[in-house]
Amino acid sequence: MPNPSTVPDRKVALAFMAHPDDAEISCGGTLVRLKEAGWEVHIATATSGDCGSMELKADEIAAIRVQEGTDAATLIGATYHTLGEPDGRVVYDRVSLQKTIDLFRQIAPTLVITMPMSDYHADHEVSGQLGRAASFVYAAPNASSLPVKPGSQVPYLYYTDGHDGQDRMGAAIRPTTYVDISNELETKTQMLACHKSQLEWLRSHNGIDEYLTAMRDHSIARGEDIHTKAAEAFVQHRGHGHPSSDLLSILFPVETSTHSTTSALQVTQ
Repeated sequence: MPNPSTVPDRKVALAFMAHPDDAEISCGGTLVRLKEAGWEVHIATATSGDCGSMELKADEIAAIRVQEGTDAATLIGATYHTLGEPDGRVVYDRVSLQKTIDLFRQIAPTLVITMPMSDYHADHEVSGQLGRAASFVYAAPNASSLPVKPGSQVPYLYYTDGHDGQDRMGAAIRPTTYVDISNELETKTQMLACHKSQLEWLRSHNGIDEYLTAMRDHSIARGEDIHTKAAEAFVQHRGHGHPSSDLLSILFPVETSTHSTTSALQVTQ
């Protein structure tokens, strides 16, 4: 059972990503587990995915992708948000940061999952920077004109896995935390399948022929790391000011193949 002194009273989780479908690919199974554990779950994207088509105009594909993100979130009882920043052109500046802080202020998350700050896509990296910055400051009264909700705090903060478990230079990510999603892999697949518009885009632009299979293969590969059917990997932000106890591992201890329980299967950074 989770240690009640470690688990925050306010159980609100936010996955702050770059594009619609990023959450489903990288942490969808964990979001399912959080929802089933009684957490309020939000999925937010910096962009509405307006570059995600070879044929449709920006506003047309953006409307489709926002609906796909909403459908995927609704599937697990979560809420979808987007800042509407331009796809492929996300920048870290005062305007985008204030929009992110204001979103955090409205949601008041106590657990944030955001994108790695070293990844193949610059949008991912900048979204990770925005998520990190907003996490640290959103509860400060003067950071936004919006009211501070009771229970607002510097949240537990995690970065998702990189594409194929690699950083921007192709070096292997060294996770601090794994979440077993063996029982959630099918629901995660259903969530990602909501993003039908991306099948042809990923094939033509990224060279990924079957995005559902690619996601499942990587989830299964991460499961092999901890001797389970499927898993998701994270790196926890443990810098000054952020909670350092591994909340995800406390909430979801990994049962290994030998039936021993560990609060975290960690790799020392």
